[in-house]
Amino acid sequence: MLEFLPKEVHDGLEAARRRDFARKSRLRLQVGEAVFPITRFWHNGFALDAALAPQLRGLVDVYDGARHILQCLIVASSPENGELVCEFKRMTAVSDKAPLDYDRDENAPVALLFRA
Repeated sequence: MLEFLPKEVHDGLEAARRRDFARKSRLRLQVGEAVFPITRFWHNGFALDAALAPQLRGLVDVYDGARHILQCLIVASSPENGELVCEFKRMTAVSDKAPLDYDRDENAPVALLFRA
């Protein structure tokens, strides 16, 4: 159906679709102080709006709303069809507590109660 529309109308619909998706998407990318909305995300990469984002490379932070969820190491980024497609080498989930140096027994007591 879209192949019968004039090019200007097709481009306008595509721009509106991207803008609407970026508004609804909670995922965003932060590089230093700069923040960019993520339009698409898959297992080894993501896409940003090419008009907003510069060429990216290196360690970046991914947020879902205000919650920090991932750190990604971008190794390649290239513009394709109005999007900046970034591929990452490493994706690490962010945890709010430090990792343990030992194996915690699941039946271990939670606390020690003293006699009064």
